[in-house]
Amino acid sequence: MQDDGFRLTLLIMEESKRQKQVAKLILEEMSAIFQREGMNIVDGGMISISKVVVTPDLLEARIYVSFFQIKDPEAMLHKIVDRTSEWRKFLGLKVKNQLRRVPELQFYNDDTLDYVAKMDEIFKKINEERDQTKTETEQ
Repeated sequence: MQDDGFRLTLLIMEESKRQKQVAKLILEEMSAIFQREGMNIVDGGMISISKVVVTPDLLEARIYVSFFQIKDPEAMLHKIVDRTSEWRKFLGLKVKNQLRRVPELQFYNDDTLDYVAKMDEIFKKINEERDQTKTETEQ
């Protein structure tokens, strides 16, 4: 009985083929829209859409935006969120023949790059400490 509940949970959590198709379409079109509107390069930094997740009912799209060398990512995300209706309109013009309804757009900061940099720094410190300990024990 517990196995069935576990399998059901896994089935619910897994994205359907259509969700993946719609997410890929939105990712491609939103990337093109950001590029056309000049939102991919701002203040010497870069903005890219790293991932799109679509809800099972296809009515919401969660768009994860990655910032590279942007001084204030939260302020930039706020600027993007303020233009959500404009982005949705542009997207609707592009996908009107593929989708019955344009999903509501929600933007999130994808801090994966920051996390990777932080982890690299931690590993670097660990290796330096290990090397320092090794040289001290050899002397």
